[in-house]
Amino acid sequence: MNLPAKFFNALKLVFPSDRTQWVIFVCFLVFYGALATPIALNYRIIFDNRIPWDAYFSFDNRAIVMTGGGFERHPLANYFFNWIRELALFISGGQMDATFRLVLAWCSVVAVSLNLVQIFKYLRDIIEIPRTLAYLILVFFSLFSTNLLLSFTPETYTYSLFFLTSFNYYAALKLKSSGRFSTTALTLATVSIGGLTVTNATKVFIPFFYEKHLFKSLKSMGNGLVRAATAVSVFVLLFLYRMNFDYALIVSKTAEQYEKFSKPKVTPIWDMIVSWLLGGNVLFSGFLTRDYHNKKGFNYKALFMDVYTSWVPYFFVALLFGILIWSAVKNWRNHLVQILVFVFAFDFLIHGVLKFGLHTSYIYGGHFVMVYPLAIGWLLYAYRAKTKWLTGLVLTLSVMTLYLALNNAVRMQEFFEFLNRYYR
Repeated sequence: MNLPAKFFNALKLVFPSDRTQWVIFVCFLVFYGALATPIALNYRIIFDNRIPWDAYFSFDNRAIVMTGGGFERHPLANYFFNWIRELALFISGGQMDATFRLVLAWCSVVAVSLNLVQIFKYLRDIIEIPRTLAYLILVFFSLFSTNLLLSFTPETYTYSLFFLTSFNYYAALKLKSSGRFSTTALTLATVSIGGLTVTNATKVFIPFFYEKHLFKSLKSMGNGLVRAATAVSVFVLLFLYRMNFDYALIVSKTAEQYEKFSKPKVTPIWDMIVSWLLGGNVLFSGFLTRDYHNKKGFNYKALFMDVYTSWVPYFFVALLFGILIWSAVKNWRNHLVQILVFVFAFDFLIHGVLKFGLHTSYIYGGHFVMVYPLAIGWLLYAYRAKTKWLTGLVLTLSVMTLYLALNNAVRMQEFFEFLNRYYR
């Protein structure tokens, strides 16, 4: 296959490739754009040069836009966000004003909308569920708090969600056709995904280990090792190059970050796991505000999520997590489902077990939340021939979608009240 054909196929993989997908993409552009545009034009919360961090939900917008974030967690993000920042400055005429914020917001709108297209492609091309069921799952997923927040937030999570979902779709296509991961694909995925969040590089190699014939012979194992080693080596070299090969600084900063972000707060650990790690990425809880300052005389308000306060959201989260477990057990012999389980389990280990960032785990949905709609898709597929079970699941998902829409609409209204009060 020649290079132009490969490039064209790559575009078809990432972008909408038929009329239905284009309609979905445009619909979500309109939906998320209608949310992001007024926030960018009328409020300064997306970007204010005086606010160093945590204006809302611990998203470090300014640090990410200006520097790409800390190298120990986002080793190559500075290169990625340099392009976005320069694009925004070019369009805004060099001013960090409303136009600058609008460009940042619309980059996020496009990324989140494309992510929804990737989910639809997976549901239709990999799982092969009927279009109506795919639409239902897509609407449900589009209302997740993660998607709503990331649709106007210039953060690593926004693009990590898109890259991770895209790679999972690409990997599923390869595994379904018994194909082999090329060195180029592995390297690009490791650099892009791991470059934005270093731990996510591991998720590139979870599907790789399911490659057919990888462990069939010493020759195939050696070939796989060379491909994986090449991808890891390129990533490590780029990481070290950014740090001027200062190994000691990398180790000390990484240890410092773990110590800083792995200390449990006064909230019980089980409640942080349920309300924030498992639920906060899907269903908004109540909000609370805190007083912050930038150490240079500028005071500002910051918004955070509280834990759930009634049994209904706890029941919703338990039901959703139960569906995830049900899907995993029902489809365990399916390697593609195993991959999704291991992707989810990896983040649960980091945040739920090791407790890294558990007190703000509602912002980490960009690393794993795409597992929810795909797991639901696999569960519906498993019961495709059992009408009663399928009907019950569809009705349950429909009710959950309605409750999710109502709850998150109310919470977003509260978010706008916060903006009107403090960020005009």
